Amino acid sequence: MWSQLIVNRLSRLILPLGLMLLIGLYPTAAFAQTDPAALSKAVQEIEFLDAMRSGLASTLEGKSEEPTLQTMKEVCRPVGMRAMQLSQENGWQVKQIASKYRNPDHAPDDLHARMALAKFQQDPELVGFWDRETINNQAGTRYYRRINVEQSCLVCHGLKDQRPQFVKDNYPQDLAYNFRVGDLRGMYSVFIPDLKVTLQSAK
Repeated sequence: MWSQLIVNRLSRLILPLGLMLLIGLYPTAAFAQTDPAALSKAVQEIEFLDAMRSGLASTLEGKSEEPTLQTMKEVCRPVGMRAMQLSQENGWQVKQIASKYRNPDHAPDDLHARMALAKFQQDPELVGFWDRETINNQAGTRYYRRINVEQSCLVCHGLKDQRPQFVKDNYPQDLAYNFRVGDLRGMYSVFIPDLKVTLQSAK
Protein backbone atom coordinates (compact mmCIF):
# COMPACT_ATOMS: atom_id res chain seq x y z
CA MET A 1 0.00 0.00 0.00
CA TRP A 2 2.71 2.45 0.99
CA SER A 3 4.83 1.61 -2.05
CA GLN A 4 1.86 2.25 -4.34
CA LEU A 5 1.20 5.58 -2.60
CA ILE A 6 4.83 6.62 -3.09
CA VAL A 7 4.71 5.64 -6.77
CA ASN A 8 1.49 7.61 -7.27
CA ARG A 9 2.99 10.68 -5.65
CA LEU A 10 6.18 10.37 -7.68
CA SER A 11 4.12 10.06 -10.86
CA ARG A 12 2.26 13.27 -10.07
CA LEU A 13 5.48 15.09 -9.25
CA ILE A 14 7.80 13.87 -11.99
CA LEU A 15 5.49 14.53 -14.92
CA PRO A 16 5.02 18.26 -14.18
CA LEU A 17 8.71 18.61 -13.31
CA GLY A 18 9.64 16.99 -16.59
CA LEU A 19 7.40 19.36 -18.51
CA MET A 20 8.82 22.35 -16.65
CA LEU A 21 12.32 21.19 -17.52
CA LEU A 22 11.39 20.88 -21.15
CA ILE A 23 9.67 24.24 -21.34
CA GLY A 24 12.42 26.05 -19.45
CA LEU A 25 15.53 24.49 -20.93
CA TYR A 26 14.64 22.98 -24.29
CA PRO A 27 14.32 25.08 -27.47
CA THR A 28 10.73 25.76 -28.51
CA ALA A 29 11.44 24.50 -32.03
CA ALA A 30 11.94 20.99 -30.67
CA PHE A 31 8.26 20.71 -29.82
CA ALA A 32 7.45 20.88 -33.53
CA GLN A 33 9.74 17.93 -34.16
CA THR A 34 9.54 15.64 -31.14
CA ASP A 35 6.37 14.66 -29.29
CA PRO A 36 6.50 16.62 -25.99
CA ALA A 37 4.50 13.88 -24.26
CA ALA A 38 7.22 11.39 -25.19
CA LEU A 39 9.90 13.72 -23.85
CA SER A 40 8.10 14.05 -20.53
CA LYS A 41 7.47 10.30 -20.37
CA ALA A 42 11.16 9.63 -20.96
CA VAL A 43 12.10 11.72 -17.92
CA GLN A 44 9.59 9.86 -15.78
CA GLU A 45 10.57 6.39 -16.99
CA ILE A 46 14.28 7.02 -16.48
CA GLU A 47 13.65 8.20 -12.93
CA PHE A 48 11.79 4.96 -12.23
CA LEU A 49 14.59 2.99 -13.91
CA ASP A 50 17.22 4.65 -11.74
CA ALA A 51 15.13 4.02 -8.64
CA MET A 52 15.01 0.34 -9.64
CA ARG A 53 18.78 0.27 -10.10
CA SER A 54 19.40 1.91 -6.74
CA GLY A 55 16.90 -0.31 -4.93
CA LEU A 56 18.29 -3.55 -6.33
CA ALA A 57 21.89 -2.49 -5.62
CA SER A 58 20.99 -1.66 -2.02
CA THR A 59 20.23 -5.35 -1.40
CA LEU A 60 23.98 -6.01 -1.57
CA GLU A 61 24.78 -3.82 1.44
CA GLY A 62 25.67 -5.60 4.66
CA LYS A 63 26.12 -9.01 3.04
CA SER A 64 29.24 -10.93 4.00
CA GLU A 65 29.30 -13.34 1.05
CA GLU A 66 31.01 -12.30 -2.16
CA PRO A 67 28.71 -11.47 -5.09
CA THR A 68 28.49 -14.13 -7.81
CA LEU A 69 27.30 -14.28 -11.40
CA GLN A 70 23.86 -15.11 -10.03
CA THR A 71 23.97 -11.94 -7.95
CA MET A 72 24.59 -9.91 -11.11
CA LYS A 73 21.64 -11.60 -12.81
CA GLU A 74 19.40 -10.64 -9.90
CA VAL A 75 20.69 -7.11 -9.35
CA CYS A 76 21.99 -5.76 -12.68
CA ARG A 77 20.13 -7.69 -15.36
CA PRO A 78 16.61 -6.46 -14.45
CA VAL A 79 17.71 -2.87 -15.15
CA GLY A 80 19.03 -3.81 -18.58
CA MET A 81 15.90 -5.82 -19.33
CA ARG A 82 13.69 -2.89 -18.36
CA ALA A 83 15.71 -0.59 -20.62
CA MET A 84 15.14 -3.01 -23.50
CA GLN A 85 11.44 -3.13 -22.69
CA LEU A 86 11.18 0.66 -22.74
CA SER A 87 12.87 0.69 -26.13
CA GLN A 88 10.48 -1.87 -27.57
CA GLU A 89 7.31 -0.39 -26.07
CA ASN A 90 7.99 3.21 -27.08
CA GLY A 91 10.12 3.06 -30.22
CA TRP A 92 13.04 4.62 -28.29
CA GLN A 93 16.68 3.62 -27.98
CA VAL A 94 17.40 3.29 -24.26
CA LYS A 95 20.96 2.57 -23.16
CA GLN A 96 23.33 2.74 -20.22
CA ILE A 97 26.61 4.36 -21.26
CA ALA A 98 29.90 4.80 -19.38
CA SER A 99 33.51 5.69 -20.07
CA LYS A 100 34.64 3.14 -17.49
CA TYR A 101 32.48 0.26 -18.64
CA ARG A 102 32.39 -3.42 -17.78
CA ASN A 103 30.17 -4.54 -20.64
CA PRO A 104 31.53 -3.32 -24.02
CA ASP A 105 27.92 -2.70 -25.11
CA HIS A 106 27.90 0.21 -22.65
CA ALA A 107 30.81 2.04 -24.29
CA PRO A 108 30.03 5.52 -25.71
CA ASP A 109 28.43 4.97 -29.11
CA ASP A 110 29.29 8.29 -30.75
CA LEU A 111 30.87 11.71 -30.25
CA HIS A 112 27.67 13.10 -28.72
CA ALA A 113 27.74 10.44 -26.01
CA ARG A 114 31.39 11.12 -25.22
CA MET A 115 30.65 14.84 -24.99
CA ALA A 116 27.66 14.15 -22.74
CA LEU A 117 29.80 12.12 -20.33
CA ALA A 118 32.38 14.90 -20.30
CA LYS A 119 29.64 17.42 -19.55
CA PHE A 120 28.43 15.41 -16.56
CA GLN A 121 32.01 14.96 -15.38
CA GLN A 122 32.64 18.70 -15.49
CA ASP A 123 29.40 19.63 -13.72
CA PRO A 124 28.56 17.33 -10.74
CA GLU A 125 25.28 19.23 -10.20
CA LEU A 126 23.98 18.46 -13.69
CA VAL A 127 21.34 15.72 -13.54
CA GLY A 128 20.08 15.59 -17.12
CA PHE A 129 19.84 17.43 -20.41
CA TRP A 130 18.56 17.14 -23.99
CA ASP A 131 20.42 17.12 -27.28
CA ARG A 132 19.29 17.14 -30.91
CA GLU A 133 20.88 14.22 -32.74
CA THR A 134 20.55 12.00 -35.79
CA ILE A 135 21.03 8.27 -35.26
CA ASN A 136 20.82 5.75 -38.10
CA ASN A 137 19.53 8.51 -40.38
CA GLN A 138 16.72 9.35 -37.96
CA ALA A 139 16.51 12.84 -36.50
CA GLY A 140 15.33 13.06 -32.94
CA THR A 141 15.95 14.15 -29.38
CA ARG A 142 18.30 12.38 -26.98
CA TYR A 143 17.89 12.63 -23.23
CA TYR A 144 20.93 12.05 -21.04
CA ARG A 145 20.63 11.42 -17.30
CA ARG A 146 23.59 10.91 -14.97
CA ILE A 147 24.20 7.84 -12.80
CA ASN A 148 26.19 8.44 -9.62
CA VAL A 149 28.11 5.84 -7.63
CA GLU A 150 26.40 4.85 -4.38
CA GLN A 151 27.86 2.90 -1.48
CA SER A 152 26.22 -0.31 -2.67
CA CYS A 153 27.92 0.02 -6.07
CA LEU A 154 31.35 -0.42 -4.48
CA VAL A 155 30.67 -4.09 -3.77
CA CYS A 156 31.43 -4.76 -7.44
CA HIS A 157 32.93 -1.47 -8.58
CA GLY A 158 35.33 -0.59 -5.78
CA LEU A 159 39.07 -1.21 -5.70
CA LYS A 160 40.41 -3.22 -8.62
CA ASP A 161 41.97 -5.96 -6.50
CA GLN A 162 38.78 -6.33 -4.43
CA ARG A 163 36.44 -7.07 -7.33
CA PRO A 164 34.42 -10.30 -7.05
CA GLN A 165 36.04 -13.31 -8.66
CA PHE A 166 33.27 -13.71 -11.24
CA VAL A 167 34.07 -10.21 -12.54
CA LYS A 168 37.77 -11.01 -12.88
CA ASP A 169 36.94 -14.28 -14.64
CA ASN A 170 34.26 -13.02 -17.03
CA TYR A 171 35.37 -9.46 -17.81
CA PRO A 172 39.09 -9.45 -18.67
CA GLN A 173 38.76 -5.99 -20.27
CA ASP A 174 36.86 -4.55 -17.28
CA LEU A 175 37.28 -0.79 -16.76
CA ALA A 176 34.55 -0.27 -14.14
CA TYR A 177 36.52 -0.21 -10.90
CA ASN A 178 38.27 2.15 -8.45
CA PHE A 179 35.11 4.21 -8.05
CA ARG A 180 34.26 6.21 -4.93
CA VAL A 181 30.86 7.24 -3.62
CA GLY A 182 29.61 10.26 -5.54
CA ASP A 183 31.69 9.58 -8.66
CA LEU A 184 30.06 9.64 -12.07
CA ARG A 185 29.32 6.00 -12.86
CA GLY A 186 27.84 6.73 -16.28
CA MET A 187 24.52 7.83 -17.74
CA TYR A 188 21.24 6.72 -19.22
CA SER A 189 20.61 7.65 -22.83
CA VAL A 190 17.14 7.79 -24.41
CA PHE A 191 16.88 8.60 -28.11
CA ILE A 192 13.36 9.58 -29.18
CA PRO A 193 12.80 9.81 -32.95
CA ASP A 194 11.00 12.88 -34.19
CA LEU A 195 7.21 12.73 -34.17
CA LYS A 196 6.96 12.61 -37.96
CA VAL A 197 9.34 9.64 -38.15
CA THR A 198 7.49 7.85 -35.35
CA LEU A 199 4.13 8.31 -37.07
CA GLN A 200 5.48 7.07 -40.38
CA SER A 201 7.06 4.00 -38.82
CA ALA A 202 3.77 3.19 -37.07
CA LYS A 203 1.87 2.93 -40.37
